Amino acid sequence: MISKKITLLLSALVILVACANTSPESGITESKNNLSTQKSDQKTGTNIGDVAPEISLESPDGEIIKLSDLRGKMVLIDFWASWCGPCRRENPNVVAAYDKYHKAKFKNAKGFEVYSVSLDRSAGPWKSAIQQDNLTWPYHVSDLKFWSSAAAKEYGVQAIPTNFLIDKDGVIVAKNLRGQRLHTELDKHIKKL
Repeated sequence: MISKKITLLLSALVILVACANTSPESGITESKNNLSTQKSDQKTGTNIGDVAPEISLESPDGEIIKLSDLRGKMVLIDFWASWCGPCRRENPNVVAAYDKYHKAKFKNAKGFEVYSVSLDRSAGPWKSAIQQDNLTWPYHVSDLKFWSSAAAKEYGVQAIPTNFLIDKDGVIVAKNLRGQRLHTELDKHIKKL
């Protein structure tokens, strides 16, 4: 009889200790408070669901433009270069998407922007391509380091054009969207045009 009581007491004690050691950090339980802090603890990376790494580079005029300055909007981070034929052929599609969605009403964002990251080596051809291809958005950046671009390395860019679509919180929701796929993905986030 005494051994049964001791066994029951020990079992109860083990359960109490296990419950006391369970915390949101252990991943065993999750509370509403833990869910609210989850975004701030979200992983930075280049996979869908990751927070996009910060980019802070110069515009053609020498102004520093940060990717994070565009928080609150849907943003297409577009890696390209003036010397890249496939990029130049894709530019009319990016222009069409910008024209169509720039002032659109999104479910959880205030508009759409393009943040163009050039892998050019010199400013002249880069600036000319912006004009020639009618890339009218104001967010063009580059460190003019070709394939040694810090942003390209950070994002694992090995071919261009490459792009990442991020939401208002800077979270990657899609990537490598070309042609109609870009429009189809943006349509998923639209409230109304």
